[in-house]
Parts: sequence; structure tokens; C-alpha cells
Amino acid sequence: MSSRYRSSYWGFGIGGWTPAVRVLIITCVVAFFLQIFDRMAGGPSSTYKFGLTPILVTQNYYLWQLVTYIFLHDPGQLFHILFNMLGLWMFGSELERFWGTRQFTKFFFICGIGAGILTVLLSPNSAGTTIGASGAIYGILAAYGILFPDRIIIFIIFPIPAKWFVIGLGVMAFVSSLSASGSGIANVAHLGGMLCGLVYLRGGRLLPNLRLTYQRWQRNRLRRKFDEYYNEKHRDDDQQRWRRWRN
Repeated sequence: MSSRYRSSYWGFGIGGWTPAVRVLIITCVVAFFLQIFDRMAGGPSSTYKFGLTPILVTQNYYLWQLVTYIFLHDPGQLFHILFNMLGLWMFGSELERFWGTRQFTKFFFICGIGAGILTVLLSPNSAGTTIGASGAIYGILAAYGILFPDRIIIFIIFPIPAKWFVIGLGVMAFVSSLSASGSGIANVAHLGGMLCGLVYLRGGRLLPNLRLTYQRWQRNRLRRKFDEYYNEKHRDDDQQRWRRWRN
């Protein structure tokens, strides 16, 4: 690995916009302004149709919401889209250069859609609407913490290694998801995106381990059967020799 991707140094290897990050940010910003115009025009709410509402997914089969909710943000909260796009740019750009555009795009949607699925599974009859790319962003943060664990991140004024920064965000999302809702923050989606990212990156190691464990168990089982057969056969042979000797 080149020095460009060393796991421990200060700052971010942001550089220019990477292709997928550029398209994702532009799409979110365009959708944000369309939401503003939609609100000003007083027409049917695009959030209702394209935001993630679990009861609409489970009962009306609005399955597209598992994708479209990622690109919507609250028009009344500028910081919602601002921080999401900033995180996507800062952390996503380096991951895209590290993985390549295709792999990064795949990972982004796996985390975003996975966060949406978890939200629906935990509250299938909820009429509350979730919007935003936060689930996908949290998945990106998880990947960043795994790939660059000792990279120093400046949080406010405090330098923190990336792995501890990500762990802290995960703990906050988990604790917040257990508390009463109503803050307007989709903590379940945050946690779901992070979990999907971890499973995707680490889960590949589980399958080979399970396969090796099964193969080891199968070999031991065959060995025991062979030992039983071998011992039984020799026991029968010994008994036959003993009978012949006595006769």
C-alpha cells in the first residue's frame, strides 16, 4: 500500500471530488432544492412519497422508499444536509479512491438500504418518516475506522484516532436508539447503516471460518466412524482367531 493510504497521519486525503461522491452530493442537493420548491408550491409532499415510512413499505409496498429516502433531507434544517454532505465528501472521497468507484457505490447503497430495512423491521407499523443519507454515512464512517484506524480526526478541537471516533458514534447511536424517540434524529438508521458496513466488511471472514469449521467437523466425524469400524473389525478378527485357537 502506498504512503498515500497510511493508516496513521493527521488530516484527510480528500483531494478533489471523486466521481461517485460528486454524483451523490449533487443528487442530494438537487433533491433538497426540489423539496424546498415543493413546500413553497404547497403541492403534495414529496417526503410522503419518497421518504421512508415503514407502514407504507409493509402495507402499500412502497419499496422504492428504501432507496429514495437516502437522497431527501429536511428542508427546514440546513445543517442536516450540510453535515451529511460534508461527511460524505471528507470520508467518502478517500474510500472511493481506495476502493474504486464501483465498489464504493455498492457499499454506499448497501449501507443506506440496509439502514432502511432495519428501520422498517424494527417498526413495521410506524407512520413516522425517515429521510437522509445518515445511515449510508455512518456505514462509510465504520469503513473508515476499519481501514484507517489510527488516522487522527479533529473532533471540535480534540484529536481522536478514527477507530475511537467511530466507536463513540456507534455507542451514541445505540444509546439514543434505546431512548424515547421524538428528537427528529433517525438513530436506528444511523446504527443500522454502521452495522451493515461492519457486517459487509467483516462478514466475509465469517463464511470461510464457518466452512473450515464444518470441514473440520466432517473430517473428525469420518475419522471417528473409521476408528469405530477399524476397532470393530479387529475385535471380530481377534474373536475369530481366539475361537480357532481354542478349537
